[in-house]
Amino acid sequence: MILEKAKRNYIPQELNMDWHALEPIFNELLNREINSVNELEKWLKDKSEVEAALEEDFAWRYIKMSCDTANEDLVKSFQYFATEIEPKIAPIGNDLNKKLNDSPFVKDLDQDKYFVYLRGIRKALELFREKNIPLQTELQVEQQKYQGITGAMSVTLNGQEYTLEQAANFLKDLNRETRQEAWEAITARRLEDKDKLDGLFNKLKDLRHEVALNAGFDNFRDYMFQALGRFDYTPQDCFDFHDAIEKEVVPLLSAQAEERKSLLKLDSLKPWDTEVDTSGKAALIPFNNGEELIEKATNCFNKLDSYLGSRLEIMKANGLFDVESRKGKAPGGYNYPLSETGAPFIFMNSANSFRDLTTMVHEGGHAVHTFLTANLELNDFKHCPSEVAELASMSMELISMDHWDEFFKDEEELKRAKRYQLKDVLKTLPWVAVVDSFQHWIYTNPTHTVEERTKAWTNIFNRFGANFVDWSEHQEALENLWQKQLHIFEVPFYYIEYAIAQLGAIAVWKNYKENPTKGLAKYMEALKLGYTKDMKTIYETAGIKFNFSADYIKELMDFVKSELEKLD
Repeated sequence: MILEKAKRNYIPQELNMDWHALEPIFNELLNREINSVNELEKWLKDKSEVEAALEEDFAWRYIKMSCDTANEDLVKSFQYFATEIEPKIAPIGNDLNKKLNDSPFVKDLDQDKYFVYLRGIRKALELFREKNIPLQTELQVEQQKYQGITGAMSVTLNGQEYTLEQAANFLKDLNRETRQEAWEAITARRLEDKDKLDGLFNKLKDLRHEVALNAGFDNFRDYMFQALGRFDYTPQDCFDFHDAIEKEVVPLLSAQAEERKSLLKLDSLKPWDTEVDTSGKAALIPFNNGEELIEKATNCFNKLDSYLGSRLEIMKANGLFDVESRKGKAPGGYNYPLSETGAPFIFMNSANSFRDLTTMVHEGGHAVHTFLTANLELNDFKHCPSEVAELASMSMELISMDHWDEFFKDEEELKRAKRYQLKDVLKTLPWVAVVDSFQHWIYTNPTHTVEERTKAWTNIFNRFGANFVDWSEHQEALENLWQKQLHIFEVPFYYIEYAIAQLGAIAVWKNYKENPTKGLAKYMEALKLGYTKDMKTIYETAGIKFNFSADYIKELMDFVKSELEKLD
């Protein structure tokens, strides 16, 4: 099936993405007379069509730049949109929001259908400040520099050059000296750019604080809670969540670290001892190349549900994957929705490791979400908060495990893979607490020095177990671990969502284990809602609670522990 963009009903099928072509379209929307609720809904659909076209154009600029960060033309194309298009759209976008909010017919819209959307529009109006437009443009350009710095990183091991993702495979080697050599090479390469990344972050932090002050907030943390639409929880809820993770999860991981140390017959665990298999077996190799990864993931999804597998088949047929690691490619992985096409692009850095399998099914969950929301009436209905978006992806990591025999034909290897996955689920929670707690500190202490930031990071990291290893000889590496977290640079305050969604995903998986057909159906029904309902309703539709209390965390951790015991 070859995909085609949705037929445009308002703007030309072919439209140059420059201001000369766009300005008349925005002016028509701004000046159009609206004399009934039907005309208002038609206006909303036309506005949505413009937004979808712009989003897809921007998506491709970002995707192409990520795939080749060294290509100056692709970087300039991205920067053109960020500096020449977005700053001109922002004030008119605010005027369009005002036009909608002030319309006498807005009260006649179906409030059940439009409640969440209108709530977001009103919040955007509250936060908009004209003087923030150039600052947000500068932030777009500066944030992109993180990709350029980290995408250029590589190391040489045994006379061969590797990207950092590829080199990380050596951390699973049974030979401890090999692991140590790889870890030290990766760490030394990261530290080469420590000062450059500190300087970049200082600039980002100062710009973000200025945006917050302009919008009438004391700090960027409080601004972002509003900007991210966190209507369902507060900073204090996050602090309580951190406390619950420290109480309920950190002791579990501490016990696992002691067991690891004993099984490996070591006096102390070092940072290069956390990934090797304690059974003494070589690292799992679930596939041999990117092509095989896509094929096996598709088969796995097909076994879950033919609709799910067919979505990955459509993506492959349309060239919507770039999965293998190479020098010059941006780090990390993502699923980028293409708003007009109704499908996504999956980007990742596969090095044929087990973690690449989990990345693929994670991004595959996002991809399914993109397809399930493609036909929602307004483009904004598809813009889910991260707590919902990550529920889609993290749940897929767990519910797909029943069909990981596509990757592991040997029963014992399959069990090992599932054990890895469940232990990774547990490890996710303290790391999220560390990153989230650190960001709260950063932005509520906006005048901090690099030295103060380093001390704060170290204290927070140690509070949550410091990865349960001995860092005594590698203090500088510990102090700069935060620099490897892309989100801190590129999408500030986007991280607690992973922990909230991880709890939700465990609950989805629990439902699935009890009744696969019903559990999967509820999961997909929740995803189909997009962001047409509030977050709690979406979680309830999935058959789970939007809850991150200590009692609920304990209940879900007990379930994971019981599932781990079944694999022994």
